[in-house]
Order: sequence, then structure tokens, then C-alpha cells
Amino acid sequence: MSDTGLELAFGRGALHLTLPPGAKPTVLRKATLPKLPDNAAAIRHALDNPIDSAPLAALASGRKSACILICDITRPVPNRLFLRPMIETLLAAGIPADGITVLVATGLHRPNEGDELAELVGDPWVLATVRVENHFARDEAAHVDLGPTPTRGTPVFIDRRFVDAELRIATGLVEPHFMAGWSGGRKVVAPGVAGHQTIRTFHSARFMEDPLAVQCNLIGNPLHEEQLEIVRKLGDVYALNTVLDEERDLVFVSFGEIIASHLAAVDFVEGATIIETPRRYATVVTSSAGYPLDKTYYQTVKGMVTPLDILEPGGTLIIASECSEGFGSEEFRAAQARLVELGPERFLATLTAKTLADVDEWQTEMQLKPMRVGRIQLYTTGLTEEERRITAVEIVPDLDAAIAASLKRSGDSALAIIPEGPYVIPVCREQQAAA
Repeated sequence: MSDTGLELAFGRGALHLTLPPGAKPTVLRKATLPKLPDNAAAIRHALDNPIDSAPLAALASGRKSACILICDITRPVPNRLFLRPMIETLLAAGIPADGITVLVATGLHRPNEGDELAELVGDPWVLATVRVENHFARDEAAHVDLGPTPTRGTPVFIDRRFVDAELRIATGLVEPHFMAGWSGGRKVVAPGVAGHQTIRTFHSARFMEDPLAVQCNLIGNPLHEEQLEIVRKLGDVYALNTVLDEERDLVFVSFGEIIASHLAAVDFVEGATIIETPRRYATVVTSSAGYPLDKTYYQTVKGMVTPLDILEPGGTLIIASECSEGFGSEEFRAAQARLVELGPERFLATLTAKTLADVDEWQTEMQLKPMRVGRIQLYTTGLTEEERRITAVEIVPDLDAAIAASLKRSGDSALAIIPEGPYVIPVCREQQAAA
């Protein structure tokens, strides 16, 4: 970002903002976190000094198989830094290379293959040494039925390759998640390598409309609580958790028992991610965090939801997202078309009676949340005319002009700018005090 801070992450670069005279911007960023001086040493230290578990070398000793979960291409996880040292440790402990699987935790997303898979893994040695495969949530024969969760009865189907492995490790990035509270850890298991029945239950209105299923909240969050019950059903599961700064550099890594090591990462990043403001704004300008999150409109919805605490009711939220890969899945496209056809209230009414959500319609349901608060505008260089129509939001051809028009419309010269989009969680102190 520039010294002025008036840029938004967009694709693999940034968009510079030129504000009208008299505009009073407040730029909301994560607090600066010190970069690790030696990534390799930090990763090795985490593997050798775990949280609530034995070191990785001891965990691997005597095992014949291991499955390492990695996030899909929508998350900028630094797999290139930690996969090789993890796998080398497993090999040195006696696990044969053909007994090690790196499994891409796609959830219900599309698989990552070819050049994209190479980019995701980030290390040709890993691809040449062990199996790297994708999870397919709709392949029912590829999952083990572990029975329903005890509290809410969520059906639990988990990829057989992970269930059957003698050593199970999830890896990921810990960042705010607009529904599960925080990404990483248990979330990489479910929905990451869960069957469609499990994922569609998570994405039903029963969870989506729960007021505690929001970003940065784990207490009473029904989705988080179900995820904990699922990993407990599996038995021993371990996790490597990473935290990145705005430049996508590693600032924290932890390894250990999946729940405890994840909470350590949450504790580290929470104070830097939740940014307090003294007021709400009639104009909020944000992004979809740039590549890879802004590859599709489907992922862009996250950036619309996370700033809602500081958006003045009736105000304008302007989001920039490249959408270089287009819209998203055909199921998401169909859900958005139904939203446009039915309108928000009738669309929501079609969801509330369902036990299992249709694939990807949950993201459309999440889009209803910002639409209830104010005016949503999208600047994008992607999407066809039909795709733009079924976003159900207002498309703006000029970002600077849209900002100027919003300031004039509101009569308020103040605006909030969130360069990194959903990776920053702004909260209004007045709102907190009133609650």
C-alpha cells in the first residue's frame, strides 16, 4: 500500500483512490505485527515445541500413514514454507512416502488441479514426493459416516483418507471468518474435508441466521461448537496454524493439538485484527482482499458482511473485487438468480424450512445481511452483463465517482476505507456500549 493509505487490494495489485476535496478518510488496517526473522526456524521450532501434544517427530514414530490437510486456492496459506519440513519429518520418522497424502480441503469448492495445484502447494518437491489429491464432498462413497453430533444432530461425514490415516494433521491460515468466527484449525476438517450433507447442514438457515455465528466470535457460536464436536469424534487430530500480515508475510506459526494450537493463533491475532472506531460511517469503502479471495463474486460477499458494524443504516458500502475467475459455481449463480427474481424477503422464506441448504445458496443468504443495512455497490473489472445483473447489487463503473456521490448523498464528508477487506474487522465502540 502507498504512504497515503488510499489504496484497495485488487487482484494481484491495488487500486489507488482519488477522493474529492474535503473528504475525511479514516483508513482501517490491522495493527502492525512483527515479521518473523527466520521462517524456517520458526516452523521448525513450532514442530519441535508443540502445544498440548508431543513433537511432530514423536507423533510420527511408529505410524504407517499420515494425511495432511491444506486449504484450497481461495486462501493465501504459505504451504511452500511448511509442507516440505513437515513431510521430511514424517519420512525421517519412518512413514513411507506412499503412506503420506496431502489432501486439498476444498469443502464444496471446485478442485485445484494442474498449474493451480502447483501454485497452491508452492514446492515441486512435495508434488514429486507424496500424493497430493483433492477432496470431493459429493462423492458419498469417499466418506465415513461418524454419526450425528450430540448437541445439534449434524450428520458427520468425513473424507475416508483423513479418517483412516494413522496421523491426521490440518494446516491453515487463522483469519476472521464471517460465520465460523475464525478460519483455520477445526474449520479445515469441517467443512474442509466433510461430505456434502455435513456442509449443507452447516449452511442451513438454522446456523446462518444465528446472531452468534459471526466473525471473531467463538463463544456460543453454533458453527464453531459443531466443528469442535466433529474433531472430537475423530480422536487425535493435530494442526499447524499460520498468521500473515498485510504483505502476506508470516508473523506467527503454531503446531499441536488441533483445538489448543488454533486457540493460540486466535489469541495472537485477535487484538491486531479487530479495529475499533468511535463512530459509524455513511460511506464505507472496502475490498475483497485481493488475490486469491477476489477471484470470484462468490467470495466477494465476505467483504460485504465484515464491515457492517460500522456502516450507518441507510449508508453506502462500496466494495472493489476483480472477479477475475467470474461468478462462482452454477449453484451459486442459480441462487443469485432466485434472489433477483423473488426479492430478499421471499428468497429468505424459501430457506428457513430447510434442514439441508442447497449447495452454495448460503452465500446468497449471507448477502442479505448487508442488503438489510444499506446500499451495496460493486466495482469490478470481471463478470458478464448477466452476471452483473444477478449480483443483486449496484454495479459502479468508476470507484472514485461512486465514493464522491455517496459523500454528497449523505452530506457527511467522513468515510472509512478498509484496504484489506474481510481480513480486518472494524467495530464501533458506540455499538458495543449500547449492546
